[in-house]
Amino acid sequence: MRKSTPWSLNARITALCLPVVVLLTVLAALAAITASRNNSQIDTLLHKVANLRTDSQQLEVAMLNQETGIRGYAIDGTEASLAPYRDGVISEQQLIADLRLQAAGKPQIIGDIDAVQAAADEWHTNVAMPVIDAVQRGDQAGALGLINTSARDRFDNVRATTSTLLNDIIDIRNTVAVDVTGTGKLIVWSLVGSAIVVIVAGFVLAWLLQRMVTRPVASLASSVRRVAAGDYNAPVDISGPPEVAALGRDVDDMRRRIVADLRLVQSASNAVEHANAQLERQAADLQRSNQDLEQFAYVASHDLQEPLRKVASFCQLLQRRYAGQLDERADQYISFAVDGAHRMQRLINDLLAFSRIGRVTTAFTDVDLNTVMAAAVATNDDGLRRADGQVTYADLPTVTGEEALLQALFANLISNSVKFRDPERPVRVQISAVRDGDDWEIVCRDNGIGIQPEYADKVFVIFQRLHAKDAYPGTGIGLAVAKRIVEYHGGRIWIDTDITEGAAIRVALPAAARPVSPGTTPDPVEGATTPPATPEAARPQPTASPIEPSALDAGVE
Repeated sequence: MRKSTPWSLNARITALCLPVVVLLTVLAALAAITASRNNSQIDTLLHKVANLRTDSQQLEVAMLNQETGIRGYAIDGTEASLAPYRDGVISEQQLIADLRLQAAGKPQIIGDIDAVQAAADEWHTNVAMPVIDAVQRGDQAGALGLINTSARDRFDNVRATTSTLLNDIIDIRNTVAVDVTGTGKLIVWSLVGSAIVVIVAGFVLAWLLQRMVTRPVASLASSVRRVAAGDYNAPVDISGPPEVAALGRDVDDMRRRIVADLRLVQSASNAVEHANAQLERQAADLQRSNQDLEQFAYVASHDLQEPLRKVASFCQLLQRRYAGQLDERADQYISFAVDGAHRMQRLINDLLAFSRIGRVTTAFTDVDLNTVMAAAVATNDDGLRRADGQVTYADLPTVTGEEALLQALFANLISNSVKFRDPERPVRVQISAVRDGDDWEIVCRDNGIGIQPEYADKVFVIFQRLHAKDAYPGTGIGLAVAKRIVEYHGGRIWIDTDITEGAAIRVALPAAARPVSPGTTPDPVEGATTPPATPEAARPQPTASPIEPSALDAGVE
């Protein structure tokens, strides 16, 4: 047997409202029809019947005026005495015409009007006209003789028919008044019935909403609050009409999905916690390793300096004292040893300076690049003078950073341009800056030998050289230092490969400060940092300054 589908809330409200609407429509139609009849009856009562009564009363007065005029005219025979009669006749004719017009559709009143007119015509014919004729003939006595009992009877007949007309009109008025009262009561009862229907329907609708909506929704809300409070395993109440039950099922499905997602989140959280624990252990190991490496680097560099200086000193002493006393090959070997010792010193100093960028720092401040550029040019003054070089710049921006590091950056770029110059022409270096979104893009362009596009990335690798050391001096660390300084300031540096004549190195520095926190060094992986180095007081100090521009010579072709 097929299971019946429960009525939806919409269907139940429709089933309740439809009969109510039909019943109210019927009551409204009945009230409208009754009101229309009531208005018609009131109009009849106030206008037609009232006018009939007034005209009938005026007709009676007009007949009395005529009778008075005839009597006076029979007595004194003057036209003034006859005036009430003549006026009465005119009024009589007008009133009878009005009465007939207003009495249309009322046969009884029409009959009464006919009777009044017949009685009036008889009185005119048998009394009024003979009296007027007798007086006009000079028969005053004959005229008075016509005013007798028969004349009075005829006029009494006129008055009787007029009274009958008036009484019949009053009866009609009373009937219409009763009808008006009845229709008025019917209208009142229609309104009372409509009010009762509305009140009953309201109570039924309120009961239905309470039973079918409020209670199920309240139960559903209670279930939702339990879930919202964290009890995700609490089942959601699914009851009530189909709409509310469907909502309850949707909420319960959502609860189930939340529970499933929470299980996944919990599993992922456990995995993340495990990974974080591993990362913390690895970070601690890395920090210890970095500290050990820094300690080793500083100790090694310091300890290497002394024997290296001794080797260089004694090699130079041998070169000066025994030059020419040994054979040519021995002089060449001594020269190689001196040169190697000096080169090793430069490599150690450069490596030490490179490792300390971003570790031995000062606070970030607003730095005017025009001032920095002037200092960088002054640092390379000797080289520029020997190469007949010229550096031009103007209207450089102000950025946030460390002035000493930025000076070293641009000093290296200018030194690089001087070192790798075209021997056929004087050195020309042009520094310019443009705003590019949130960054200032600074371009250092020269007219030197240039950099091939395939080497655009290699030039920033530490100790990477593109020429033999005999062709161009230096250790090959200059652009690696420049890159480290730029990245420490939150920027980037690259070779413009679109330039075919000379070289153009572009540096993007943030217009707003985005530096790495002092005490940390950028990791080769973008965005990563290494832990702070061992405090300066806890490690041996090198003999060379870490940011001395002369120690950060460029070694890139």
